[in-house]
Amino acid sequence: MNTTLPPDFSQKLDTLPERPGVYIYRATDRKVIYIGKAVVLKNRVRSYFQAGARHEPRTRRLVAEIADLEWIVTDTELEALILENELIKRHRPRFNVRLKDDKTYPYIKIHWQEDFPKISIVRRMERDGGRYFGPFTSGLAVRQTLDALRRVFPYLDCTREITGHDPKPCLYYHIKRCAGPCIGAVDRAGYRQIIGGLAEFLEGDTDEALAQLTSRMQAAAEQLQFERAAMLRDQIHAAGQIVERQKVVSGKQEDEDLVAFAQDARTGEACVQVFFVRRGKLIGRESFVLEGVSEDANGELIAAFVKQFYDEAAYVPPSILLQKDLDEAAIIEQWLRSKRGGEKVVLGVPTEGPKHDLMTLAAENAAATLTSLQAQWQADTHRQTEALAQIQEALGLTAPPGRIECFDISTLQGTNTVGSMVVFGKGTPLKGDYRRFNVKGRGSQGEPDDFASMHEVLKRRFRRAVEEAVPDPGRVARKADESWRLLPDLLIVDGGKGQLGVAVEVLAEYGLTEVVPVAGLAKQHEELFLPGRPDSILLPPGSQGLFLVQRIRDEAHRFAITAHRAKRSKTAIASELDAVPGIGPARRKALLKHFGSLEAIRQATVAELAAAPGMTQAAAQSVRERL
Repeated sequence: MNTTLPPDFSQKLDTLPERPGVYIYRATDRKVIYIGKAVVLKNRVRSYFQAGARHEPRTRRLVAEIADLEWIVTDTELEALILENELIKRHRPRFNVRLKDDKTYPYIKIHWQEDFPKISIVRRMERDGGRYFGPFTSGLAVRQTLDALRRVFPYLDCTREITGHDPKPCLYYHIKRCAGPCIGAVDRAGYRQIIGGLAEFLEGDTDEALAQLTSRMQAAAEQLQFERAAMLRDQIHAAGQIVERQKVVSGKQEDEDLVAFAQDARTGEACVQVFFVRRGKLIGRESFVLEGVSEDANGELIAAFVKQFYDEAAYVPPSILLQKDLDEAAIIEQWLRSKRGGEKVVLGVPTEGPKHDLMTLAAENAAATLTSLQAQWQADTHRQTEALAQIQEALGLTAPPGRIECFDISTLQGTNTVGSMVVFGKGTPLKGDYRRFNVKGRGSQGEPDDFASMHEVLKRRFRRAVEEAVPDPGRVARKADESWRLLPDLLIVDGGKGQLGVAVEVLAEYGLTEVVPVAGLAKQHEELFLPGRPDSILLPPGSQGLFLVQRIRDEAHRFAITAHRAKRSKTAIASELDAVPGIGPARRKALLKHFGSLEAIRQATVAELAAAPGMTQAAAQSVRERL
């Protein structure tokens, strides 16, 4: 065993249990750097530290950084797999293979729990009775798919309550993109039949969907409803064009996914391509980028992807084909079976025939996608490097600004003031470090004051930086957030000379004048102002530096406006409910939590209102009468 380990660490290794579980490695700063699962914790963890063990380079780097160890015991290996997956999503350890970016991927949702189901694009699946399809990697691709399908299955996406008695429909009805249930052009059963066809189409059962459309067209023609028959004919033609783009890859009516990957051995970057086969037809494909990878030892790359992707997938097919065998295939199959509701799932590796050819095609697509992405990343990196160098030169900084923070204030007639802080690292947004501040924003006479608002926001930000950097046992502990400690290489305040003076004052208060370079940005002519310098600085028109500054400023403005609108909306809802006799803050909060929105409260009956927590019959009647 490695004798350089600290005594307390060696003691932990000696006390490891001989049971299934999850182990967690931390670095010296307590940050989680790796999470793994084991059938026998004692054997698996100790194998990392055996003298003479021949580890791959990434594992050697991991072992060199391990400063502490934790573990969680589970009853079964399946429980360990589920826990491992959850912890990796939560901590995103640097040495684990994981899907690139921590964003949520879009899904198509059919609101099947409603009488007249709407279609929407959502970022999260919920157990609410809806039907979900995805995940997809591109929101644009989802919107294009729905736009094409809406020509075939005209669906609702508006927020109006469907009664069938509206005096007139919206534009979408006139351009044949909505069936018009709001005016009674189609009843509940007929509309749900349309949406059922859309669901079948998304599932890959295009033959059944086309057969139903053809049957409805023939029935309309027999009933002499020629206009309706012509509309259905056009929908069948549009559906046929979509079906033509779907390739038949199997004579069997089977559902399966093919998962292939490509990896650049030089950089370690990897791309996974998933082909979706439904009812024997290739109906779509998606590409995903992985990070935290080295060489694909023992199928680790594909195993990590399968666990992370199908943990979020709306549908798990009975067959998943892979490029190579996995060491933990049996336990992953068991886990996938639980995701599929107890039905069998098989992981296979095609070695010959049409499926092997399709797998080869998927691998070629993965390689082409990776090459394209690498070219894009290289171009983006070049532009960002150029932009930061131009900003450094223009502002006289000692180095290109790696971390840029920009602050903006949003208000309307002095109400619901919100401050925003957006952060860019090496020229790209670090959205996890964005912050919003609810601001009082009042001047010395109590009047609305943008300068006072900016002063409050900056003071709160840099007070946190100083406090987090110097621990004080007497101060009430806050939730740990490493991003507060990081000081910007460049601070930008939106608002020109006036707001620049505020920033200089706050930095001086915390002794950061010589540490944090600051600039004020005036909107009208994109002028940058520096402390103690009367003339403004103009970055060259069309330069990458100017584009980056504009993007940062626009992002700060967008982030502030979004928060301001949300806050204003909540205030409006609160004031409307507060005007109802017998409804105070507690009941207002309970009603909004129970019904979800003011509009839902308006639509509720007296009985439904009275059934909400904390409500009485009299209070419910009062709400109904007022709203």
